[in-house]
Amino acid sequence: MPKTITPRPRTAAGLDGPLASLGGLLRDWLPRQRWFAGKDRPVTDLTVLSVTELFPGCLHLLVHASHVPVPTPGGTPPSGDCYQLLLGLRPHLAPRLERAFIGRAEEGPLAGLAVYDALHDPRSAHLLLERLRQPGAAGPLRFEANPGAQLPGGLPPRLLDAEQSNSSIVYGDAYILKVFRRIQPGVNPDLEVPAALAALGCARVPAPVAWFTTTAPRRATLGVLQPFLPDATDGWTLALRALAAGDDFTAEARALGRAMAEVHLALAEAFPPAGPGENGRTAEAMCARLDAAAHAVPGLLPFVPGLRAAFGALATCDTGPPAQRIHGDLHLGQVLRAGRDWFVIDFEGEPSRPLAERRAPQSPVRDVAGMLRSFDYAARQRRPWRPEWARRCREAFCAGYAARAGWDPRKKHALLRAHETDRAVYEVLYEARHRPDWLPVPMAAIKRLAVWGG
Repeated sequence: MPKTITPRPRTAAGLDGPLASLGGLLRDWLPRQRWFAGKDRPVTDLTVLSVTELFPGCLHLLVHASHVPVPTPGGTPPSGDCYQLLLGLRPHLAPRLERAFIGRAEEGPLAGLAVYDALHDPRSAHLLLERLRQPGAAGPLRFEANPGAQLPGGLPPRLLDAEQSNSSIVYGDAYILKVFRRIQPGVNPDLEVPAALAALGCARVPAPVAWFTTTAPRRATLGVLQPFLPDATDGWTLALRALAAGDDFTAEARALGRAMAEVHLALAEAFPPAGPGENGRTAEAMCARLDAAAHAVPGLLPFVPGLRAAFGALATCDTGPPAQRIHGDLHLGQVLRAGRDWFVIDFEGEPSRPLAERRAPQSPVRDVAGMLRSFDYAARQRRPWRPEWARRCREAFCAGYAARAGWDPRKKHALLRAHETDRAVYEVLYEARHRPDWLPVPMAAIKRLAVWGG
């Protein structure tokens, strides 16, 4: 039997023991994970914030990883994040778990045990679902379920391999559990928003079935279980298929625009709008993000004056629709098509931004701009580039959106250009850090958007 420990998660005492066993292993392993935010910087310090024996042979940890800070024009802020880990412990690792292997502890209370990412272990995934089926507490962890939910047991789990900033387990093609990796205090929008929309009867967003949270060191959302749509295909895959076959995608784009407008209308009803947009403050925030991105990616520097002009135009343009709750990170990978219907998923927003910012009311134009950028991303996946394909999809999406929303994004040119520019700047920084081979895609948009009227 694996060794087990019973840590004390609410006090500093008891946390040093696991760190003695795991510290060195995690410092090497964390930066290599897709969801680790500071992978371009070494971990300088690791602190265990909470540790709970979820069940024998499986530890739940919240760890704070500090890494080398990145200097910015406004100074050098502290750099680090809190991450959620589920670690399996065994004397001997089964061959099927080799890809999940983190290392073998050499000292401390776990000395001699093989440590691995427990989400890859079907047994651990099964027991995690059982926790959700039987709401209750485990140390600071709280497992809750929708009162009307009837979760069956024995559903076979499979961990999705898709590239994402979290980890997701599908159970029997009936449910999907998103386990958040990067944790911030407060209610995660991916629980808050779908729950609010479900209460309104909005069928475009799968409703939460169960979830788990923590109370230590502060209250935070850790994971959400929702219905899985086994026959659905994400918009990115559908767009690439259409491009490969030389097919038109405008009908799908128009229907998607209408669906997104319906979601925005539901969001405005579920969360009171904040009133007219504050373009001056928005422009200042966009310029600050541009300065930070240009500092990190020197290739942006020649285009900064033109990009600033796009943001400066906000001062004199129409404020557009009222600020409200939005998706926050909308692109073709965040929408699913099942039959003739489009569904919107993943309301977490951009994980790199503070939770308070992601939950704050913003212009719905930001979501529209995100989807327009996604059509451009898709068109550039094949050679020769298909700019007309992207242009037609962008037009169709906006037309579908306007037909349902009651206002046309295309008539908010300066506002739409500013938000599309802000999104492209974010993409440049993201690709430079995570996928350098993709950097030419947003840089092409930067060159276009840096010219007035682009």
